[in-house]
Amino acid sequence: MENPLNQPNGEIRENKMGILPIPKLLFTMSVPIIISMLVQALYNIVDSVFVAMYDNVAGTAALTLAFPMQNLMIAVAVGLAVGMNALLSRALGEKNFERANKIAGQGFFLTLCGYVLFLIIGIFAVEFYVGTQAGNGETRAKIMEFGVDYLSIICICSIGVFIQVTCERLLQATGKTMLSMVVQLAGAVTNIILDPIMIFSFGWGIKGAAIATVIGQLVSAALGLLFNLKYNREITIRLFNIIPTLSLIREILIIGIPSVLMQAIGSVMTFCMNKVLGGFGVDAMNIFGIYFKLQSFIFMPVFGLNNGMVPIIAYNYGARKRERVMKTIRLAAVCAVAYMLLGLAIFQLFPAQLLGIFNASESMLAIGQPALRTISLSFIFAGFCIVTSSVCQALGKSIYSLFSSIGRQLVVLIPSAYLLSLSGKLDLVWWAIPIAEIVSVALSVVFMTVVLKKVMPKSEFLASDLLDN
Repeated sequence: MENPLNQPNGEIRENKMGILPIPKLLFTMSVPIIISMLVQALYNIVDSVFVAMYDNVAGTAALTLAFPMQNLMIAVAVGLAVGMNALLSRALGEKNFERANKIAGQGFFLTLCGYVLFLIIGIFAVEFYVGTQAGNGETRAKIMEFGVDYLSIICICSIGVFIQVTCERLLQATGKTMLSMVVQLAGAVTNIILDPIMIFSFGWGIKGAAIATVIGQLVSAALGLLFNLKYNREITIRLFNIIPTLSLIREILIIGIPSVLMQAIGSVMTFCMNKVLGGFGVDAMNIFGIYFKLQSFIFMPVFGLNNGMVPIIAYNYGARKRERVMKTIRLAAVCAVAYMLLGLAIFQLFPAQLLGIFNASESMLAIGQPALRTISLSFIFAGFCIVTSSVCQALGKSIYSLFSSIGRQLVVLIPSAYLLSLSGKLDLVWWAIPIAEIVSVALSVVFMTVVLKKVMPKSEFLASDLLDN
């Protein structure tokens, strides 16, 4: 079968990821994803704002308790897609298009497996999960009701988010980040429009917020499938490629499972922090939930930068262009750190205004302002850590990213938060997050150095470097 990348004279046209100057390439690859992720973060915040308007105590608490499970869902979807994306970009860099098509098919198979898992959780496990965090206060019954209603719908109807993430990664792997942006924007805008209608106009409350969310995800999924089938000429999606191929599934999972676990650790961390902060009351737990909504607006652009960076690194690694890989890493790290410093300044200067977005009460403002100022100190280090983690994933060494995440969140953060909580002073508990990020910096430097020496020794790539120059 003739490959769509072949030119009339029989030569294979080089993918832009192998020839464009790195600054221009990283900019064109990342900016559409960053825009879409900013909108994604915005609609997460808008979702919580409308829920806070409906019920700023039990409603906010319900979304806070649901967050770890939602985060776990995203972790599975993104982690599997990361494994697929890294292998696929490498195959494209090697000009092995048939292998790329098979990898895409196996990605869809694993996507369906991920959905079935959360369908089962949504039917059988949501009430137990919410009950473990809802506390024993007078608001427990309402928090339970809201939390179960919201999370059941999110899990049972999660097919949209799984297909959406897979389709976005297929578009990103071939450099079509503008289409990827449209996919995510469509879902985000749909959710923002439907939220107030379903929560207030239809009178569905928390259930309305969940329904608006899944409709937005389904819209994105439908567009993602359409764009891949119609415009993604470098990958051909065929039904027979979805039939499980154990060797490819194994390769995807070797890269993807550490990514899933790394992000799932965030769910475990959030769950444990909710338990620790629950001892200080619902307000403390809600402040933590609000922080996560706000920090997504800071972190999402860095994740967007990474999503643009990963296929560039994987492609040029497959094409044996070491210098282009190193230039991409350096530029991404500088951009990520600069942006996180901007986020730090916003959190330090405007904590009251940020909390006011969520209809925060006086008691929440009192504990929330010092909390945001303390936690945001971790931003100084977080940008660099995120980039190094993605570099390890792009080069097929996700296990090092996993080790770093375990060290930061489970070995340092949770024990530190628990020990500091024994003082009875909530302000001290927030310091566990910057402390953990400092440890993460040290681990990230060590692990990325090891990965680069193992995977890309200069002696093996010298010939291709000289040719590029």
